[in-house]
Amino acid sequence: MQGVIPNQLIQTMINAGEITARPAITSEQIQPASLDLRLGDVAYRVRASFLAGHGAKVSDRLEEFEMHRVDLNDGAVLEKGCVYVVPLMERLDLPADLAAVANAKSSTGRLDLLTRTITDGGTEFDRIAPGYAGPLYAEICPRSFSVLVRPGMRLNQIRFGRGDAVLNDDALRALHDVTPLVDGDAVIDEGLGFSVDLKLPETTLVGYRAKPHTGVIDLDNIGHYEPAEYWEEVHSSNGQIILDPGAFYILVSREAVTIPPDYAAEMAPYLAMVGEFRVHYAGFFDPGFGYADAGGAGSRGVLEVRCHEAPFVLEHGQVVGRLVYERMCEAPTQLYGAELASNYQGQGLKLSKHFKA
Repeated sequence: MQGVIPNQLIQTMINAGEITARPAITSEQIQPASLDLRLGDVAYRVRASFLAGHGAKVSDRLEEFEMHRVDLNDGAVLEKGCVYVVPLMERLDLPADLAAVANAKSSTGRLDLLTRTITDGGTEFDRIAPGYAGPLYAEICPRSFSVLVRPGMRLNQIRFGRGDAVLNDDALRALHDVTPLVDGDAVIDEGLGFSVDLKLPETTLVGYRAKPHTGVIDLDNIGHYEPAEYWEEVHSSNGQIILDPGAFYILVSREAVTIPPDYAAEMAPYLAMVGEFRVHYAGFFDPGFGYADAGGAGSRGVLEVRCHEAPFVLEHGQVVGRLVYERMCEAPTQLYGAELASNYQGQGLKLSKHFKA
């Protein structure tokens, strides 16, 4: 059956040897519609980002681009502005009709930690071809903060699917009529549009901007760091802010978003013509995100925003991205936020879990 593979069928894939790992995959890695991937024990510092390309192995390209190797076993710092390739503990042996897509986890994206998956023979980041058999690698480029990592840390995740399960606009409108996907009017055009909120109630605080010179963040430290040491508050009294080129911002969507249990979604960039900025590094929304019965009523989408070539005025209510919804091939047996340690269910404007609330 076409659709995104739910948690119980991911477990079936593991049992069948279609996903293997050393050490063995744990239940904590399995999410409602994805599998968390774990860092191995070595990072390769490389001269530049790369893709393996048709017929080539990542290991062969590493010989070409490697500068030095970093042992992660006792913890090691991945430095801001550098590019690393880390072999992952998991590897795949997919059936011919099953493809996969990868993405950074929410906390990874909120730290501006650009993390993408590459494969042998790969010609795209984060896209794994049907029937792929071989290892997985994470390319990691810390953009705003240097980070301390260890083997087994989970920075990215993988979602499996069969066939084309994307809802077209007519199907999305029909779903919204039955189960409202946003609070208010739905802007539907090649997905569900969402806009930026620069008029939060009872405050002028509308976001955060990463400071340029900060200390290291140990990714194992949860609720540990003072936000003011790493972030500048962004305030607005008139519903607009000016994005600075090269700066990284955490903002929040105006809409509360719902992902019903039979669906998953992925955040996609909006048209480049609307401005010189990019929204999102972590794009998976699991079944149950924002769903009232899973404790998620009122969940906003956090926007990870980087401005590019020129300063850009961002205004309240401006559409900055879209959610592309896909059908699950069957309903998952667990939902985001329901009996799971889901850090961002019911969220508003919120930094990553590493910072004190």
